[in-house]
Amino acid sequence: MSEANPEKRSFIDEIVLEDIAASGGNLAIMTRFPPEPNGYLHIGHAKAMYVDFMTARKYGGKCNLRMDDTNPSKEDESYVRAIIEDIRWLGFEYNALYYASDYFEKMFELAVQLIKKGLAYVCDLTAEQIKEYRGTLTEPGRESPYRNRSVEENLDLFYRMRNGEFPDGSRVLRAKIDMASPNINMRDPVIYRILREHHYRTGDKWCIYPMYDFAHPLEDAIEGITHSLCTLEFEDHRPLYNWFIENLDGFEVKPKQIEFARLNMTRTIMSKRYLKKLVDSKVVSGWDDPRMPTISGMRRRGYPAEAILDFCERIGVAKSNSEVDVSLLEHCVRESLDSTAPRVMAVINPVKVVITNYPADKTEELAVENNPLNPEAGMRTVTFSRDIYIEREDFMEDPPAKFFRLKPGGEVRLKSAYIIKCESVKKDANGNITEIECTYDPESKSGEQSRKVKGTLHWVNARDCIPVVIRNYDYLLNEGEGDFAERINPNSLIESEGFAEKSLAQAKVGDRFQFLRQGFYCKDPDSTDKKAVLNKIVGLKDTWAKLNK
Repeated sequence: MSEANPEKRSFIDEIVLEDIAASGGNLAIMTRFPPEPNGYLHIGHAKAMYVDFMTARKYGGKCNLRMDDTNPSKEDESYVRAIIEDIRWLGFEYNALYYASDYFEKMFELAVQLIKKGLAYVCDLTAEQIKEYRGTLTEPGRESPYRNRSVEENLDLFYRMRNGEFPDGSRVLRAKIDMASPNINMRDPVIYRILREHHYRTGDKWCIYPMYDFAHPLEDAIEGITHSLCTLEFEDHRPLYNWFIENLDGFEVKPKQIEFARLNMTRTIMSKRYLKKLVDSKVVSGWDDPRMPTISGMRRRGYPAEAILDFCERIGVAKSNSEVDVSLLEHCVRESLDSTAPRVMAVINPVKVVITNYPADKTEELAVENNPLNPEAGMRTVTFSRDIYIEREDFMEDPPAKFFRLKPGGEVRLKSAYIIKCESVKKDANGNITEIECTYDPESKSGEQSRKVKGTLHWVNARDCIPVVIRNYDYLLNEGEGDFAERINPNSLIESEGFAEKSLAQAKVGDRFQFLRQGFYCKDPDSTDKKAVLNKIVGLKDTWAKLNK
């Protein structure tokens, strides 16, 4: 067993270490990551996953993956596959894959056990009546008129519920606890309901399904989970979790539920229900849309798995909720990519430049570093000719003071190439610039002379560059508070067509690059043989680092 670094111990570490010590060092740590397969995992799940898997890893334990599929109306096998893919992509290996539906028969038997102990009863109240009888936070609830049915009658009704004799919603099974409890969750909670829904795994075998609050502790106990780590919204449910464990027989391990703060992040939707609404209403192209905070969306956008894990490590584990600035996640992504992503040149909004004194039939090869921060990345060759493209915004006819890019009569250096000087421009009938005519200094080749000018521009060779579609992303939500629907950013995706150096033609889907002076980009699966599609991962500007100096 490897003990956690004392300097980085969280309150969860302290609890686990105390439990190990109390067992004489014999406690085999077992955790679980239990997503419901009703959507794709998002960055909030990444934090929960990190806590579950890393806690087990720190103490030589194991972590199960469990699909909590007790609500068949919303769950699907496609979500199961997506969840497994995300977990593996992040680099986690689970001990075993289980499903709540694996335990439906066992859960039914345990519900029968509660009935036989006089701790559960079949109730005929409607959902509205149950809510009315439950009371409020300041007033106790009232007992159901069906609360004192005999064990025999409850068993008969419960088996008939299972056999499909009653309509949906007509009866439920409730735990018999305390209708006067100050914790509303303990006021005879519903533990089974009648629901005729086709289950993606069990088909139509069942017409009754356990409620999550009943299923969750049983699943943990059946699997021998020692520490059930979950987010703070389940803190008020812990007495109920413990009640089921304490009042049911046959469990060798009694799990301990520990709650930690969930991840809340600025300008980021953390509701799976609302994310599904965005997908269904086609506000986004799918669960893996690069604007989505889903793991698959971040993977498609180009976020490295190690950057997401680094982010989870940095935010740590706390007992109270807070909000993390999304800039920290972007900082982790940028930091990871800076030393790994090859540099290339791409022009997003091109204007043509003709170098009039460069030989018309000449093409020159220039050696360029792939990544100046990583010498092992080697060199590549870019070609240079009379005709190139630069960014349209890198030229102004009537520039302001301290404009160090190209202007009439002004000089700039072309990255890794020559110094050029603007001589004239050509325009169309509407006055738009169509071409810039320049001359170059043959003695100013990079690496061969020391003459300096203040501006350096990126460029591509117009004769062999490749066409690309550039997808620049902004946040899906505008700043502010209120309903998400009112904060959707209509400019969260800006698509344009430009050109990139020819080396990008060999790139594979998922390859990442830094476009000089632009940002980091990733090749998207929408790319074709004729045109590459590049997603902007993150810009070069690191606002988080500046704010936290």
